[in-house]
Amino acid sequence: MKSTIKLLLFMLAFNFANSQIRTTIDTIFWTKKNEVGLDLSQISFANWNAGGNNSISGLLKGQFQRNYKRESILWNNELIVRYGINKQEGREVRKTDDVLQLQSNFGYRKEPQSNWYYMARFNFSTQFTDGFNYPNTDNPISRFMAPGFLFLGVGSEYVRKDLNLFVYASPMTLKTTFVMDQTLANRGAFGVRPAILDADGNVIQRGARSRNEFGILINNQWKRTIYKNMELEHRMSLYTDYLNNFGNIDIDWQVQINMVVNEYVRANIGMHLIYDDDIKARKEIDGQQVTVGPKVQFKQLLGVGVVYSF
Repeated sequence: MKSTIKLLLFMLAFNFANSQIRTTIDTIFWTKKNEVGLDLSQISFANWNAGGNNSISGLLKGQFQRNYKRESILWNNELIVRYGINKQEGREVRKTDDVLQLQSNFGYRKEPQSNWYYMARFNFSTQFTDGFNYPNTDNPISRFMAPGFLFLGVGSEYVRKDLNLFVYASPMTLKTTFVMDQTLANRGAFGVRPAILDADGNVIQRGARSRNEFGILINNQWKRTIYKNMELEHRMSLYTDYLNNFGNIDIDWQVQINMVVNEYVRANIGMHLIYDDDIKARKEIDGQQVTVGPKVQFKQLLGVGVVYSF
């Protein structure tokens, strides 16, 4: 009886130790990054002869990563969120930034030492709240899921972790543009099919709330330390549709320099450029909003704030 009890205890101890080893080994292959930050700027005046308006602005941002790498398998996941506002004396609160982006890449390579992966990629982006053409705050020009962009494709990616370099090319990528607000869809916003109207302006057929494209996607990410406590980060995405105006390239390009002051304080400067051939700009002519051709969208940023990693 004692021998049986000893045998059972030994088996339980062995199984427990084995499960602990498996858990430890599995954990080794996962890496994570959790980073939240807040950039603030403020200016106030008192008896200032040159004049000026008191103002305050803030940008809340977060970046979260869960990455898995083991032998021939690579799985990278990233969530990026940003939301910024500005309040100037005598003016309503205005939105300055609004991003919700989720990306997941799954890759497999034949040779453990190769830098080339067969890759499947998913990317989704939209915004949190309504966007306006200020000072007009009655009619939103964008909303949550209006637009929303989904990229889903397969291709090949060159990965150099030691250089923080990633180059992805896909000859088969589906791009879906969502405009889930019917008013915006009826206007043909963000490239969807607009509503069909009769002679009196009444809607005969509603505008489409989505648009599908199938084409080529090239994506490049690169990060490098260019000086002590100064890091340059570059992201670029190029896309062209096979069926509609092949050769007209949609561009999404971001460049940012991050400067570390200490463990919690950082400064950053950067730019974001977007060109989408399907997104037509609107311009006011003789008091009326008129749709014109596509234009380059450009945003510049400069901020100093606190960052917390966990």
